[in-house]
Amino acid sequence: MTTSAEAGASAAGAGDRAPAGAAPAGERPRQRWEFAAIGTVWRIDTAEPLDAAARTAVTALIDAFDRDWSRFRSDSLVTRLAAGGTADAPAADAVAMLDLFAAASAATDGGVNPLIGDALARRGYDAGYGFVDRGAEPAPAAWRDLLRWDDGILTLCAPATIDVGALGKGRLVDLVLAEVRRRVVGAVTVDASGDIAVAGATERIALEHPYDPTRAIGVWDVRDAALCASATGRRAWPGADGAGLHHVLDARTGEPVRTIAATWARAADAMTADAVATTLFFDGGPRFAAERGAQWVRMTTDGRVEWSPGSTAELFL
Repeated sequence: MTTSAEAGASAAGAGDRAPAGAAPAGERPRQRWEFAAIGTVWRIDTAEPLDAAARTAVTALIDAFDRDWSRFRSDSLVTRLAAGGTADAPAADAVAMLDLFAAASAATDGGVNPLIGDALARRGYDAGYGFVDRGAEPAPAAWRDLLRWDDGILTLCAPATIDVGALGKGRLVDLVLAEVRRRVVGAVTVDASGDIAVAGATERIALEHPYDPTRAIGVWDVRDAALCASATGRRAWPGADGAGLHHVLDARTGEPVRTIAATWARAADAMTADAVATTLFFDGGPRFAAERGAQWVRMTTDGRVEWSPGSTAELFL
């Protein structure tokens, strides 16, 4: 099976493209369900077809997660919290994601921050997708003092907007994989356009060149693991000063990261891989990855390719 990951990662059939690519090896999922959700294309490949009940359960799971964590929805928990206050939160998701955010923030000296939402909106990546730049604004540096997650309750002590984009899609991919595996027997691949989780199969995932989507800089075989990718060219728009903007901001300044073009991370689960792919835009990313047993590849904006010690990616250098 051939797949591609965002800047290169996604599970797709031969000739398909997504942000990384996958090819067959061993048992291979053959039944595909493709659909749109949370603003991206999903592909779920299984050894046997997903029935209507399974599809309904997956759709409901994705919508529930989006209703909690999307800053783009007026009815979301995140939107309700933006003015400050408290709200019941799905305890498992809140603890898992925000604990990992805390570790990522520490590793990057504050470059990663879950209260980056308002800074992203000011640069144009707002709920209406206006893409009108109103200037840089750092995220609250003391976010651990402003945001608390205890006993299933989320509390914001001051107006701010949570954005879980640094690892949230990976978390959702893990949840979808678990739901599908409860309902079917055999191999499963979940590909959310750049965040891929594989169980019971081997995917050869192409690492898409960030400056040329017709090329790959390498391939990565993934079995019973996850591969996530991120690239600055996927969501990009012009800034007020004429310079290009993108969705990977340094929370300390509100300015886009200018040194890294694309990252790929392989880990035991998609949430970890997603978080590692985000931290790799910062100096602390390699250490964060090593602490979680993750492998990685990244390309700088001047075209250099770096990778972790012991990386099993096959790179075309």
